Amino acid sequence: MGGSGSRLSKDLLAEYQWVARQGVGMQHPREGAPTGSPPSARAHRRFCELLPLEHRTVEESLQIRVSLEQILSLPELKANPFKERICRVFSTSPTRDSLSFEDFLDLLSVFSDTATPDIKSHYAFRIFDFDDDGTLNREDLSQLVNCLTGDGEDTRLSASEMKQLIDNILEESDIDRDGTINLSEFQHVISRSPDFASSFKIVL
Repeated sequence: MGGSGSRLSKDLLAEYQWVARQGVGMQHPREGAPTGSPPSARAHRRFCELLPLEHRTVEESLQIRVSLEQILSLPELKANPFKERICRVFSTSPTRDSLSFEDFLDLLSVFSDTATPDIKSHYAFRIFDFDDDGTLNREDLSQLVNCLTGDGEDTRLSASEMKQLIDNILEESDIDRDGTINLSEFQHVISRSPDFASSFKIVL
């Protein structure tokens, strides 16, 4: 999906032209503009809200990158325990510390209702794979649990509780018994969770 070297489709370019006609990217939309807009137009409007006023033209906004800190300030991401990891997975920057509009659109596409369960589970796996080695090992699972429980003294698991929980997760999910969870094993587990696709969502 996306990427700094990808070409924008004709459909997307048409939507950006629609954006320009409606005055999206300005501080106030043009009076009389329709309230409905294509999904990428809504995403573009949200992305532009993070840019200085002088860079909110369609042309500039498609070239500029927004810092991780700015993206994380969005209310739609602020409460997500995996927010930083989500942004890093979708960033095409070599240092993974910023997002282009295409990166942002890819992120929203994966977290939309139209993304398939396979796409959602693929990216969920990447988000949970904290060390990017292609498997979920004990350290990944520990970080995953810590993200969900928080760092508070009253919510953090003890070492023995964490070990027991991870042992249980691996017992349930590690089909080939190699001590890690690979993508196919993860997707097998997710396929038995009917609420996963609907909960793996970000709505603008």
